[in-house]
Amino acid sequence: MSEGRIRKALSGFYYVDTGSEVLTCRARGKFRKEGISPLVGDRVEVRELGNGEGFVEAILPRKNAFSRPAVANIDQLVVIASGAIPKTDPFLIDRVAAIAALKGCSVMVLLNKCDLDCADALYAIYAAAGFPTLRVSAETGEGIEELKPLIAGKLSAFTGNSGVGKSSILNALDPEFNIQVGDVSQALGRGRHTTRHVELFHLNCGADVVDSPGFSSFETDELNLELKHRLPETFVEFRPYLDQCRFVGCSHTKEKGCAVLEAVREGKIQKSRHASYVRLYEELKPLQDWQEKKRQAKSPPRQ
Repeated sequence: MSEGRIRKALSGFYYVDTGSEVLTCRARGKFRKEGISPLVGDRVEVRELGNGEGFVEAILPRKNAFSRPAVANIDQLVVIASGAIPKTDPFLIDRVAAIAALKGCSVMVLLNKCDLDCADALYAIYAAAGFPTLRVSAETGEGIEELKPLIAGKLSAFTGNSGVGKSSILNALDPEFNIQVGDVSQALGRGRHTTRHVELFHLNCGADVVDSPGFSSFETDELNLELKHRLPETFVEFRPYLDQCRFVGCSHTKEKGCAVLEAVREGKIQKSRHASYVRLYEELKPLQDWQEKKRQAKSPPRQ
């Protein structure tokens, strides 16, 4: 029996890196019976069959797991954004950051295409909110060397709106990958979704990264009852004020005596971040316990 990490899952096969080789594995039927599936990033035990093949026998305890994209054990989420075409809506960043916080996963914001637009507004928002924020250019190489030590020794998932340059940044970090890069449609202002599946890569700077499909993959599966109950704490800059509100059960949206709203008025919390919080609050507000149980009962095992 060997241990390894799943680097790719495709068409029912799991590609497990044991450190000495990459095995092409099937998963035992017991996982489907138990309603679980191995995920990219999982640490697993495999039984080798020879000829580079094997069976996944056990999934070791996970640090966290995302459903879309289907990845596990992520240390940090690297959100790629841009002030150039296609411009990034801050709400998309904030939505993903809230989900990451719920999963115990840190967030870094990379502002790509800084050779075209410095994205000063986005930089101000996320630097002030306490997120590590870095301007980079996959085209000119600016910021790439500064990025390497921030991801070395960690498993990072790269995500962002389509066409913002996720694959281009990975190519700049390690040109050996030569990942397919698509053009951005000038008419639509978005990319062509060149990342088709989730795959883990090891970079020569010592980082493991997941190039996942874009923001559209973070679907409502992650907007669940737990996020509804814990939403205020997932906005990390809200935390110092959450126990200072006048009323117990304050929603931090419009109440008098709300310490969070006072911090927004005083400029201690960015207005756009609070606007995203309110928008997420309204999205999650209708979700009830019985609906969550019904959704989970209908959900098929994750692949």
